[in-house]
This record gives sequence, structure tokens and C-alpha cells, in this order.
Amino acid sequence: MDMDVSQYFYVFLVLLFVLGLIGAFALIARRFGLGFPVTGRANSQRRLAVAEMLPIDAKRRLVLFRRDNQEHLVLMSADSSLLIESNIESPIDSFANVLKETSNRLPTSSKEVQ
Repeated sequence: MDMDVSQYFYVFLVLLFVLGLIGAFALIARRFGLGFPVTGRANSQRRLAVAEMLPIDAKRRLVLFRRDNQEHLVLMSADSSLLIESNIESPIDSFANVLKETSNRLPTSSKEVQ
């Protein structure tokens, strides 16, 4: 049962091929959001997002969903979901809004600074 160099090389190539297939399937799964937590995406036109998620214990977690400018707090478990609070006003202190507000307060010319 001695293996020569060509058989070792063949086993090595097969191992690389299998690892490449696993990597390709992982990239495809990540692209379609299967099994991976979805963070921010480039498309800013999305209306639905998970704002926060807080594990309560091994079986339950609190999830804060954001839709448009409304937030909904849901207690989720493996076999059920319970709406805790609905139509929560979303905080409007995003970076873009704060930047817009502060830019409106900046002086427009050097004479106003004095």
C-alpha cells in the first residue's frame, strides 16, 4: 500500500478542488443571505430592516424591525412570535439628518463669524 508521488499529488488536487467548492458555495450563500446575518447593504432603497436583536435566553430573542419610519418590537422563539409593541416612532437622529441640521446653522460668510 505504498503511494507514489503522483498519487499524493492527485489527493492534494482533489482536496484543493473540494475546498474550492466549499468556498464557492459559501460565497453564493452569503450573496443570497442564506445562513449569514445580513448587515447594511449598498441598496439604500430598502424599506424593511432589522434594527436590533437582543437574545433573551437560549430559545427567545427580542427583535426590533424597522419599516419606513416605524419600528416594531417582536419577541421571537422557535415555535411562536409575539408582537410586544407596534408603530414605534423611529429616531430621526441619523448622521445625515444631524449633518444637514448643523450645516444649516453654519455661517455663510466670514463676516458672520466675527
